[in-house]
Amino acid sequence: MSNSSHYQGLIERYRDRLPVTDKTPVVSLNEGDTPLIKLVNIPEQIGTSVEMYVKFDGQNPTGSFKDRGMTMAVSKAAEKGAKAIVCASTGNTSAAAAAYAARAGMTAFVLIPEGKIPMGKLAQAIAHGAVVLQIRGNFDDGMRLVKEVAGEAPVEIVNSVNPYRLQGQKTGAFEIVEALGRAPDYHCIPVGNAGNISGYWIGYSEACGHNTASCTLCNGECPYLENPLTTTRPIMVGYQASGAAPFLRGHPVEQPETLATAIRIGNPQSWNLAKAAVEESGGWFDEVTDQEILDTQSLLASKEGIFCEPASAVSVCGALRDIRSGKIPDGSLITCTVTGHGLKDTATAIEGRDPVQTVDAELASVKDAILRHL
Repeated sequence: MSNSSHYQGLIERYRDRLPVTDKTPVVSLNEGDTPLIKLVNIPEQIGTSVEMYVKFDGQNPTGSFKDRGMTMAVSKAAEKGAKAIVCASTGNTSAAAAAYAARAGMTAFVLIPEGKIPMGKLAQAIAHGAVVLQIRGNFDDGMRLVKEVAGEAPVEIVNSVNPYRLQGQKTGAFEIVEALGRAPDYHCIPVGNAGNISGYWIGYSEACGHNTASCTLCNGECPYLENPLTTTRPIMVGYQASGAAPFLRGHPVEQPETLATAIRIGNPQSWNLAKAAVEESGGWFDEVTDQEILDTQSLLASKEGIFCEPASAVSVCGALRDIRSGKIPDGSLITCTVTGHGLKDTATAIEGRDPVQTVDAELASVKDAILRHL
């Protein structure tokens, strides 16, 4: 017996707002519909009246926002009859590409930087059957090679240079507007390859009836253009890690370095789209240090119960700093995309800590240990 209320993924949910047809074989793992969680303890702790939510995309099937774009990219590749896909990745894209390729019966080839990927992400790609090629170089080298090999071999690129990726990622904005009943005042987001900030801006623009130069695939036929969900768009704020902050430097960074591996990217492929999103919305880019990132990751986990990977904490980290400085004013409604689950990179989460205590297997020892923390 079928259940018509069974959630079947973002393509089915937003079919009339995405570039798919009845001839598109939908490759889905029921991604999307991720929780929008209101922060309650952190705003109280810093003494602000802002209303702050995190869009926890770490709750997607492979544990990151990449699934939103990958369901679209792989579905359109399947529509073309592709047998293989390829991507460069700092980890999350490889996990998503491998999973959706497995679902579609395709082969996934993933290029990763040597020794620069957390084991949780590498394990996902391997478990899903991807052909993993570890290159002696960084993500930007991998991206260059993927573009080159796509012209020499029968493989479809599923990085965010594939425009269907952004079409899937725009749905995060739809979900936020539907959940809140309006667009937020500010949307804060980590920026690495810059596809996600671009996708969200497309989504917010469509949701309020604006077309954008980057929204070319719907050919002006998106139903939101006629029946908008909201009347406003948020100010878009993109945060980068200080060691990988090309938007703050004004040029690509040749050797990006940060413990936030998911955004360790020096030459963003969606540079122009991201720059346009920030400028059109009246927003800004800023940078945060690795220590600030770790502190915020810990804060989210210990105060709100939200365990995200380091790169994901960047959006909240930057937002909190701008709230404290007054750049984001009191009373604002803020959403922050938290892009990946903390289980992606457990080594970084526990490094330098002593989270485990060993006690004797007797009541007195256990009781003493408990009382010491009360």
